[in-house]
Amino acid sequence: MTDTPSFCQGQYPPNDPAPVKMPLVGEDGNAFAILGRFQREARREGWSPEQIKAVMDDATSGGYDHLLCVMMENTTEEDR
Repeated sequence: MTDTPSFCQGQYPPNDPAPVKMPLVGEDGNAFAILGRFQREARREGWSPEQIKAVMDDATSGGYDHLLCVMMENTTEEDR
């Protein structure tokens, strides 16, 4: 799992299923691009539509920092 910044730590429970394999660093940082990549990769890795929607709803329920925290808690940068 990605090293979570201090402003994110302890806010989000561990995810189930396993984190989506998706780099956040070095990619387009636009919120819509991040959400689109997450949704595509989560589907590819077998997440259910309900699981994806729950993360997407949470990620979009706050500002950009909140979105990044939610994405960091639900992704890993491990190679495929």
